Amino acid sequence: MKPRCESLELRILRYLNARIDLPAKDKNHYANLKKGYEGEQKFDEWMKEFAGEGLILNDLLFETHHSLFQIDSLYVSSNIIYLFEVKNYEGDFFIEEDKWYSSSKLEIKNPMHQLKRNESLLRRLLQELKFTFQVEAYLIFINPEFQLYQTPLNLPIILPAQLNRFAEKITITSNKLKGVHTALGQKLLSLHLTESPYSRLPNYCYDQLEKGILCPVCYTFYRSLNKMALICDRCKGIERHQSAVLRSAEEFRMLFPKSQITTNQIHDWCSIIKNKKFIWKILSKNFKKEGHGKSANYIDIL
Repeated sequence: MKPRCESLELRILRYLNARIDLPAKDKNHYANLKKGYEGEQKFDEWMKEFAGEGLILNDLLFETHHSLFQIDSLYVSSNIIYLFEVKNYEGDFFIEEDKWYSSSKLEIKNPMHQLKRNESLLRRLLQELKFTFQVEAYLIFINPEFQLYQTPLNLPIILPAQLNRFAEKITITSNKLKGVHTALGQKLLSLHLTESPYSRLPNYCYDQLEKGILCPVCYTFYRSLNKMALICDRCKGIERHQSAVLRSAEEFRMLFPKSQITTNQIHDWCSIIKNKKFIWKILSKNFKKEGHGKSANYIDIL
């Protein structure tokens, strides 16, 4: 019912990472977001294999009793709502008492605390909505290169080698869904908050950023072009001029939502395309225009 998509924060950080030398902490944050999203995509592929008629809702953000909480994935089966917290950790980790450590004995944040908090808040939200479904919450480790040692048997943790057996358990216990399940899914979608307060973006300004058009595959700058298309020197990808300009205009709007999209602005932003009239034609053909002449700006894509 709700497919997964990249967060605005991840997309902005990807563009900034290509156009400016980010501070180390922001580079690390971007790398963690990217790896986390890649793990969630792997999880989605795994889910599709056995989900059947169950409802899948991804990337949910709710507020209940003035508390915000994010959920990676919900799977609504006939009699149980499964809450999944997905981790794409790689390497060896171990648990001592209630603390988690990497193989180098560096303590990390205990992911069980987040899982228990989300489970508790979801139960409270369902009670408010008058839905009496059983909730089971699990911490899913999706990366096959992950290993966790000294794991207590009572923890709701699913390791990579256990995923197939866990899928069989879920499939066996699920029957055909009813109208109440669809009603629940629709209600949860209506309560999802689209603006996340958790974004952590660095400060940046237009003059700091390198200008040009980024390849949509490898996110390096196009350096070569001909009359028909731009050619990526790194991955050899090819993109027509119009597609590249429109994509760059949307990127500019994402990075600078308060700035106007004008012919001069996008011509400067794209940099590699020298013909300003060509930029004007693309924008005029594909955007709604406001104003005339040099003061014209483009507001919504057609």
